[in-house]
Amino acid sequence: MEQRTLGGQGLRVGSQGLGCMGMSAFYGATDETESLATIDRALELGITLLDTAESYGPFVNEQLVGKALAGRRDAAVVATKTGVEITDDGQVRDLNGRPEYVRRALNRSLRHLGTDHVDLYYLHRIDPKVPVEESVGALAELVDQGKVRHIGVCEASARTIRRAHAVHPLTAVQTEYSLFEREIEHNGVLDTLRELGIGLVAYSPLGRGFLSGAITSPDDFAADDWRRTDPRFQGENFRRNLDVVHEVHRIATAKEVTPSQLALAWVQHQGAVAIPGTKRRRYLEENAAATEVTLTAEDIAAIEAVAPPGVAAGDRYAPEFMGNLNG
Repeated sequence: MEQRTLGGQGLRVGSQGLGCMGMSAFYGATDETESLATIDRALELGITLLDTAESYGPFVNEQLVGKALAGRRDAAVVATKTGVEITDDGQVRDLNGRPEYVRRALNRSLRHLGTDHVDLYYLHRIDPKVPVEESVGALAELVDQGKVRHIGVCEASARTIRRAHAVHPLTAVQTEYSLFEREIEHNGVLDTLRELGIGLVAYSPLGRGFLSGAITSPDDFAADDWRRTDPRFQGENFRRNLDVVHEVHRIATAKEVTPSQLALAWVQHQGAVAIPGTKRRRYLEENAAATEVTLTAEDIAAIEAVAPPGVAAGDRYAPEFMGNLNG
């Protein structure tokens, strides 16, 4: 797989990464053996950026990634996150960007990952109670100590990105970006990243699986799959969004690729490193093949016609979580 430089600080990653969250949490049943095999296969394919967070589980996803990389730490670029306070016994509390928590959380993540450094350390969400300069100052200290190589923020506004970048150069901003979610094209975030030379890492590039075309009913989800609470998968929103998926599927079929590959190729065409999440090798291999798909001007125009900005029906999170976005 093609390797590219993410941001302006020299971090080299595969042109597609792997979101590891669903291997441990939120998306129904998990299978550690298959998850470990999926990470193995990702590394074989040149997918080097492995994305996790202390809140995934909590902790168990970092531990899984650490287990997968035991004895070969340098084979991967490990990205993890802090900023959602979690007690040592796994109780999730509120946002916490205080420097003392950032430092403590990083040391705990290093233990769980079985490593002495994290390649890319993000603020998972922006704590409105703490000036972002203080939180990023703590990240910068960790870089100085050699415990972190590069830093980033997630789901931040253009103004916050500028403030953070002024304290210490950001290598990446991670945000949701897909054919279903294009707000960053219009709220100043994408323009800011391009101006400042900060990399874009796109999570949920398949619309939480919707754009794969495999989901035909909310009943397709396991009882403990959190997408049952996602507004885009409910009621009339689901029907309207499924209509969009059918149109994406039509374009993909004409191009002789899968809907997932078309959607991922579009994200890549926008200059982002997508981190589609999967816990199975067969989907990983399908996703990885998207890096070989070239979109023509005609393809882009056809996609734009069926999936323009704002096409998705419904908010991207339940109301209680929407306030943590664009911090």
